[in-house]
Amino acid sequence: MDRTKERQITSLDYDKYDFRYGTGSYDVKFDKGLGEETVRKISAIKKEPKWMLDFRLKALEAFNEKPMPKWGADLSGIDFNDIIYYMRASDANKGSWDDVPQDVKDTFERLGIPEAERKTLAGVGAQYDSEVMYHSIREDLAKKGVVFLSMDEGLRQYPKIVKEHFAKIVPIKDNKFASLNTAVWSGGSFVYVPKNTKVDIPLQAYFRINSESFGQFERTLIIADEGSSVHYIEGCTAPRFSSQSLHSAVVEVIAKENSQVRYTTVQNWANNIYNLVTKRAFAYRNASVEWVDGNLGSKVTMKYPAIYLMEEGAKGEVLSIALAGKGQHQDAGAKMVHMASNTTSKITSKSVSKDGGRSSYRGLVKVYKGCKNVKSNVMCDALILDKESRSDTYPSVEIDEPTATIAHEARVGKIGDDQIFYLTSRGLTEAEALTMIILGFIQPFTKTLPLEYAVELNRLIEMEMENSVG
Repeated sequence: MDRTKERQITSLDYDKYDFRYGTGSYDVKFDKGLGEETVRKISAIKKEPKWMLDFRLKALEAFNEKPMPKWGADLSGIDFNDIIYYMRASDANKGSWDDVPQDVKDTFERLGIPEAERKTLAGVGAQYDSEVMYHSIREDLAKKGVVFLSMDEGLRQYPKIVKEHFAKIVPIKDNKFASLNTAVWSGGSFVYVPKNTKVDIPLQAYFRINSESFGQFERTLIIADEGSSVHYIEGCTAPRFSSQSLHSAVVEVIAKENSQVRYTTVQNWANNIYNLVTKRAFAYRNASVEWVDGNLGSKVTMKYPAIYLMEEGAKGEVLSIALAGKGQHQDAGAKMVHMASNTTSKITSKSVSKDGGRSSYRGLVKVYKGCKNVKSNVMCDALILDKESRSDTYPSVEIDEPTATIAHEARVGKIGDDQIFYLTSRGLTEAEALTMIILGFIQPFTKTLPLEYAVELNRLIEMEMENSVG
């Protein structure tokens, strides 16, 4: 075998996720297009309070005023008038799995939900297109006062809490896609963990796009009260269609004094999805927030989880991986904003580019004047598997305080012929050798995941590496 040739890896075997059900039985399906009538209809269907409708309408104005971003990935393929902004398979928020419509049930059974709930989860929410169709939480956690609801149900049951925090971390005019989400949001999760309460087993939400030319706009709000801890995991998939679909979520996390929050995402969108997400957390005194972000699939991903370190002792960490294949651009990264003394942050970003794919790290570390003894460390590692692929790094460091200690390290490499030769000489195929190297490269990410999720992620990576030729 001529090992001097560039190695081309086959596309992901997407069969597990590439299935769909018809939408003829849906009880609500909007026509394509976005306007004030669309926003008012969404709010009316949900029977929302007037203040939320007013929020939505202000956000629609902001969306219309803001230009499309020009600084990141190519978004010229998005036609906002060719998107369906709301559809549902049936009345939402079933508390019993038996009450969920059969097509929806079949979808989540094929994806391993609720099997995962029965085995490993403290609570689970399953969103199908615009609505959360099923939601449950373990009884012992509910008795402790832990709240895990769909965002719509959270608004109904806890309107004062939602009104206090909604769009405070990600304001209406933050960016064009956050404005769009605020105008047409539907579904997502509302989590509240009471003081000194530990949620030892993860809560999971699963987001599924079943429909073509569709936009999914879930909204998630997580509040960890003083001394509490929680791990929230989300998974995302969609079948492949010839037309483009849009996923534009907003996540707001509030970590109060001495709390700990970990937010894990393992997404495997089909390659027709524009994935444009705003995620932001506020960490208060001695609180810790971690974003663990896995980006596979999609046509374009633009996602930069941010942590604002609001008070002394706060800690933030972002650990992300991105795998960019043919026709894909993974533009991902992180933001750390130090707004208090004695705060620390760490960003670890790993990317793999293959078959002409492009990965980009785009990050920010900002330290405000007067914030003493700040420490931040950024590490970006990129692996390029062939000449057609590309990796870029766009770091931004804004330091207004001389006592800060900031480190930034970036490395780009290729898999060497000697590595492949050594492993194949020990009996591995070239595909197996590539897989082993990639899994070792992303190990800092996978070792943070619960076992079942690490196994699933490794399996996805292995499928990416099957049948390679050299």
